[in-house]
Amino acid sequence: MDQPDADLLAKAGRGDEAARAQLLSQHLAGLRAFVHLRLGPALRRKEESQDLVQSVCREVLSDLPKFQVRAGASFRDWMHRAAENKIRDRWRHWKRERRDPNRERALEASDAEAAGSMRLVHWMTPSREAVDREQLALLERVFADLPAADREVIVLARLHGWSHAKLAAHFGRSEVATRSLLSRALARLALALDARE
Repeated sequence: MDQPDADLLAKAGRGDEAARAQLLSQHLAGLRAFVHLRLGPALRRKEESQDLVQSVCREVLSDLPKFQVRAGASFRDWMHRAAENKIRDRWRHWKRERRDPNRERALEASDAEAAGSMRLVHWMTPSREAVDREQLALLERVFADLPAADREVIVLARLHGWSHAKLAAHFGRSEVATRSLLSRALARLALALDARE
């Protein structure tokens, strides 16, 4: 469901907890995937995607009375824009002074052995228990290795939920061409995952 109905949005905007829960349940999985993929490896070392998702949900719910349905815009787009802004803010935070994640050195083998148990504890938080860590890490690596055009069309189609008409306008191609572009990108992703597994 791309756009919640107006009645649900109105109730959620007035603070109806059941409506808010229903609204979030419709969009939470997509938001989690969006944030996790958009973080990138450097920022992912510093930030928990689940923490950012929770922060975005709080902000979106508090700003819900300001949300207006506009032509071509959906609640999901609004939520993803809030997530993009949050990720940008966190990136700026870590880029200040000496916090730049790109300046960090890779762990040496001896450091990695000593840190191994700490990494295990780090990943065993309650918010991560339901996630298949190995598969997620593999998906991230494979997705990052795809060509930029493949990553973009997958994010826009599968995470943003853009229609083929909107994709066609964005890429300056026909709908048939964007369907082929998306199919090829998904096929490359599936083949790369199979090869790595």
